[in-house]
Amino acid sequence: MVEMRTNPERRAGRMGARQIYEALRDQIMARLYGTDGALPSSRALADEMGVARSTVTVAYEQLAAEGFIEIRHGARPRVAPAVVERGHTRVAPRTSTRVVRLSKFGERLQQDPPRWTEPPRGLVANFRYGELSPSDFPVLAWKKAVVAAMGRKPERLAYDDPCGSLRLRNALQGYLWRSRSVRCDVDQIVVVNGSQQGLDICARLLLDAGDRFVMEDPGYQMARHTFAATGAVAVPIPVDQDGLETEQLDGVEARLAYVTPSHQYPLGGVLPIGRRHQLLAWARKSNACVIEDDYDSEYRYDTRPIPPLHALEGSDNVIYLGTISKTLSPTLRIGYLVVPSGLRSLFGAAKQVMDRHTPLVEQDALAAMLESGAYDGHVRRVRRRNAERQRALLDALHRRFRGRVRIDGAAAGLHVVAWFDDVPQAREAALIEAARAKCVGIYPVSALFDGRRVGRRRSREAVGLVMGYAALETAQIERGCRLLAQAVDEVADG
Repeated sequence: MVEMRTNPERRAGRMGARQIYEALRDQIMARLYGTDGALPSSRALADEMGVARSTVTVAYEQLAAEGFIEIRHGARPRVAPAVVERGHTRVAPRTSTRVVRLSKFGERLQQDPPRWTEPPRGLVANFRYGELSPSDFPVLAWKKAVVAAMGRKPERLAYDDPCGSLRLRNALQGYLWRSRSVRCDVDQIVVVNGSQQGLDICARLLLDAGDRFVMEDPGYQMARHTFAATGAVAVPIPVDQDGLETEQLDGVEARLAYVTPSHQYPLGGVLPIGRRHQLLAWARKSNACVIEDDYDSEYRYDTRPIPPLHALEGSDNVIYLGTISKTLSPTLRIGYLVVPSGLRSLFGAAKQVMDRHTPLVEQDALAAMLESGAYDGHVRRVRRRNAERQRALLDALHRRFRGRVRIDGAAAGLHVVAWFDDVPQAREAALIEAARAKCVGIYPVSALFDGRRVGRRRSREAVGLVMGYAALETAQIERGCRLLAQAVDEVADG
């Protein structure tokens, strides 16, 4: 909408047709209304601006005469797509020379921010991890649950329990017990906006500037960013084929440890029971918390899911973190924490300060799917589909590369790590570029290592790729691997 409407004096006095025309023209060229979006009606905009309707009409007529908008009788004016698509220069945003004083948190985040990049479009195959196939989403079951939730008239429209609706927490309690052997009280469950908010709450409540936290290396970088933003310092502990090398925790002092024991991200190791007890013993001795991220535990293809740390004896200081981002959709932003009983009220207070509570309609819909068994049935179906996708990927990789590729992490999860012995680490960027030129998206495992340990692992002598497959169909996987093999041959020969 027109920015100058916020000044009452200007609105009532000097705001004329020319000023309205110029403001709307600039906004159209800046694509605030998209390439063919609707503008406000002349009556609505006149009311907003506090001017006569005829003043707005004159501005609209000038915009139409110059080809910026299209006017039809009885309809709101719309942006003329051609005027934007012809490549008119966007209006440069006004910049301020004022220096805003940031908090220490803001300064740290500015120095080491997480990076979000828009997913590339038009690729033959994008092996990006974390994406799911839209065809897997249970549209009918979710729609039915949401419609039912919307149809239940609440007693009042008011803020709810910050820890989450009682109905959903009851449903999650049963689900965690039958699927993951997690025994907990309903009051220990805190519903959050995805696992990322769960990590953020843990960071705020458990870490101060200068504290130390243990991270798997390589490991999940968004967790590292979240903890480091508090001013805490990462202590990278290497992982091998079995996960975190817990013997290297001896003598390490830290406030918390972040681990993915059921399927280590990204290398895929499953932490053996001996190491699990060793990790818990270290946490007790150090008076540290263990954050157990069970992010894709539903996807095991060889055996039944491994019981989590939280299910073991001596796990009183374990915070269990789960999410539906890998089963339903990452767009829904629903996750949950299982916290020690003594911390429940504190975590609830932190959640309330952050955003009151997670949206209730989505909570109610998820609870209904859990209660009816629809969610469990959906998980079984997508587990089968993703097992088929993984098999297609492994077959294609072995067929195209034969003995030139090594695979880690195929026992579970929604990705594998493929090591290409023909391509040295120094040629990694060239391989990514060559694959992109063939419309294939690939993502190196090197980005997930702690920078201070670059070159220490023998496996880093070869390029490793984190290859997600959950958003791809079999034909895309096959074609993507064929084109990737061409890129590998080009780079290896070069």
